[in-house]
Amino acid sequence: MRTPRRSTVALLAAGLCASGLTAASAQPAFAATAAPASTAPTAMDTSTSTGESARDTGVSRDPQAADLQRSAKLRRAVSADGVMTHLRAFQRIADANEGNRASGTSGYEASAAYLEKTLKPYGYKVTRQPFEFRYEQITKTSLGQTAPQRRAVEHNPMSYSPAAPGAGVTAELVAPAEVNGCDAAAWQGVDATGKIALVSRGTCSFGQKSKAAHAAGAKAAIIYNNADGPLNGTLGEVADDYVPTTGVTQADGQALRTAMQSGPVSMTFVLEKIMEQRKTFNVIAESAGGNADNVVMAGAHLDSVAEGAGIDDNGSGSAAILEVAKQIGQQRNVPGKLPNKMRFAWWGAEEVGLLGSTHYVENLKANDPAALKKIATYLNFDMVGSPNYMIGVYDADESTHKAPVPVPPGSVATEKLFTSYFDATKQPWVDTEFSGRSDYQAFIESGVPASGLFTGAEDKKTAAEQAKFGGTAGQAYDPNYHQPKDDLSNVSTKALEINSDAIAHAMLTLATSTEAVNGKK
Repeated sequence: MRTPRRSTVALLAAGLCASGLTAASAQPAFAATAAPASTAPTAMDTSTSTGESARDTGVSRDPQAADLQRSAKLRRAVSADGVMTHLRAFQRIADANEGNRASGTSGYEASAAYLEKTLKPYGYKVTRQPFEFRYEQITKTSLGQTAPQRRAVEHNPMSYSPAAPGAGVTAELVAPAEVNGCDAAAWQGVDATGKIALVSRGTCSFGQKSKAAHAAGAKAAIIYNNADGPLNGTLGEVADDYVPTTGVTQADGQALRTAMQSGPVSMTFVLEKIMEQRKTFNVIAESAGGNADNVVMAGAHLDSVAEGAGIDDNGSGSAAILEVAKQIGQQRNVPGKLPNKMRFAWWGAEEVGLLGSTHYVENLKANDPAALKKIATYLNFDMVGSPNYMIGVYDADESTHKAPVPVPPGSVATEKLFTSYFDATKQPWVDTEFSGRSDYQAFIESGVPASGLFTGAEDKKTAAEQAKFGGTAGQAYDPNYHQPKDDLSNVSTKALEINSDAIAHAMLTLATSTEAVNGKK
């Protein structure tokens, strides 16, 4: 899930130890060297400065061509079929565990066990990093207009929203003087006491809107989107000064505002939920070989939302990096010893506020800051198989989107690794905002370079993107985002093929050299 940026994460990580890691079952040592390829790659550059044929050495003198040659065998081994094997396993796990793989549940535990079992033959050191978090599960919810007419309204309660009291909140709607309702000034002169606030998305966080509604005396808040499509959001943290808060579409929000112009409009908002402390964990897999002072890291969140199996969000990213790790671990797919250490991470509790990745980074900052500086770059993969996909690369160089977050040095070079690969393989791509709205946020806030790939969530595909990638303009990239139907039928195998190959190329290239990113070979 691509979450709104958190303000303060409600992460209660009890007793951080020096490493924060708990070992899983014993793993075989990762072989330091790989078997040589059976045949030399075909050279793309025909000569060297001394007249020696590049074909004679099997290595192109053009660095980009050499990188492509080096990753060719691995990319052939990494396939959409392999990724789908893991996704089918995630679907079976969800089916056997109340339909989801959310953190703190048996479905998440089974998903992690599947990772560990899959990685075991390939020599990675696999560990679990435990932490505590606030578990949420909605047990009953509804939103309906009760006057002047009766109708149900589709909605999505915000993460961290408090439950509605008793049988729910029934009250008249009230709108702030300024539609976004971000602060006391927006509510000045408006009597919101005992009413349900109706505010627009925009300008400030959802949490600020909920707090401002509470301060104005409202008993609940409905936030409507400022673009087409449903609104899924989070309040960002646990707080005592929120009101029960949910999100609706722009169309429903504007229809309610229009109705309010003709007289009072009443709504009932029911929200019953479980909110309790639970334990969960990240899964970390690290190669035994490679320079421990120069670590190349890739990550994807393993958890789903409670509503479904989360096959695109984010089974797709988890399965893609698992398949890449597996094929690299088979050794025959890589050309000899890889100089840099590789680390793969599957994050827990992303769907409730980027908690696992934040815990990982904060633990390093508190207990081993030198280890954090040894991460050359972090690659994030959150939703890489959307059915109506685009091929998006995080826009670190801000060539299309001004980044609302810091862009650490090295991020532009990391982005270029993907864009140059796509250009070289004639694969269309677009920039997607370097927003921090996924598990790279904690890394970039701590100065670690980052990039990643994204195929889209609830936003709608443009006509220009349809021309580049096919699919349907005007429809969501993932029409089942955060819904029960995010299942095996909700992924594009073509997008999985494109992105898993790009991930394989990037990881192998960086494991060979990070000179372009941090000056280290």
